[in-house]
Formats: sequence, C-alpha cells, structure tokens
Amino acid sequence: MKLKITFLLFVTTFLTSCQGQNSKAVVQNLDVKNYAEKLEKTQNPQLIDVRTPQEFASEKINDAKNINWNGTDFVAQVEKLDKSKPIFVYCKVGGRSAQAADKLAELGFKEIYNLDGGIMKWNASGMAKPSSDKLVGMSPDDYQKLINSNKKVVINFGAEWCAPCKKMKPYIIRLQSELKDKVKIVRLDADENKSLVNHMKIDGLPVIIIYENGKETWRNTGFLSEEDLRKQL
Repeated sequence: MKLKITFLLFVTTFLTSCQGQNSKAVVQNLDVKNYAEKLEKTQNPQLIDVRTPQEFASEKINDAKNINWNGTDFVAQVEKLDKSKPIFVYCKVGGRSAQAADKLAELGFKEIYNLDGGIMKWNASGMAKPSSDKLVGMSPDDYQKLINSNKKVVINFGAEWCAPCKKMKPYIIRLQSELKDKVKIVRLDADENKSLVNHMKIDGLPVIIIYENGKETWRNTGFLSEEDLRKQL
C-alpha cells in the first residue's frame, strides 16, 4: 500500500510538472478601446506591427516596431524581446496578428494582446494620427461622382493580401462583364485608396456596398458568396 501511494504521488507530480512546462499563455483579443487603454497603462510596451515593411511605412500605430509575420526571420526577431513582459500585436484586420500571437504563446511569451480588427478598426474608430494630409487614391468627391448613376452601383473594396477578397475576385470580375448593361460594378483596392477608406470609416475587408441614385442601400463586410450577392442585385 505504501509503495502504491508513493507511486501515485510520483505520477501526480510528474504530470503536474509536464503540464506546467507545456502550458501556453492565453492570447487576449481586445477591441480598440481596451487595447488602447491597456497599451497606455503598460510601461514601455512591446508593440509589434506584423505587416509587411511596405504596409508599415505607409501607416502605423505610434511607437510600433515592425516584425513581418510573413518574413523569414519572424521567430529570430521576436526571440530578442522580453518574454516576461506584455507584448501587443496588430496587423491590417487581425488575421495575421492572430497567427503571430499564437506563435508568441508557443514561444513562451506570458502576456499577449492582439488588436481585434487590426489597424483598420483603429483608424475607423478615430485613433489614428495622420502623418500627412496627402491624398492617397480616389478623393471623396470623385467617389461621389462614381456612385451617382442611373444604374445600380456596386463597389467592392478589397486588397491583395486579403484571403476572402481573393476568393470573391473571380466571380466579381465575371459579374462585371455579365451585368455591365444593368449594374455598374467597381473594384477598389483599399491600400491604394487609403484616404477614401479612412474617410468612409471602413473597418474590415472585403466590403460590398450597393448604391441606387447615389444613395447607399446595402452593405456587407466579410466574405459574401456569389449567390448572396446576386440576391441583392
């Protein structure tokens, strides 16, 4: 009996030890308000923008450091950071940073915060501090001229890096040709029309907006099937 109890204690201690060694931090996905508040309250926060250097150069959250999630040296770069201190990550809409956050947990970081909705949500909520007044892409006035039509107008905002945008692209192009006599369908790259995206407070991709006589009648953010779009047309 004594031997049995000793064995059970050994097994329990061993399993507890293994669980402690293998446990990962829980990634906290925060909305803009809570992310900003947590960031402000943290002394010398480790703030990481995991987008490409090109995206980072065009806009960023103040004091962020760029470590590209899709780069070949992501792990090597983050290993230089302090794993015992809070780390904050963000990307464009939250997809890449969510993957990066999971990797950070796997690498042993203890306190990880991911910006839900990414910098698009951050900008749309008014948190962005414009680095320049320079117009990037189409102006709001030109956009208004674009949607003023006697036809129904469909605007599709997307981006090259956006997986659901890529999935929708073939059928959007097909509908452009198929319905050209009845519906005006226009595809706009969100990154190439940043001023317009910020002006319209677009906070996610892809986006489909339908206009009639220059007035918005319907909008969808996120993946939309061809069948569901056809129902609106």
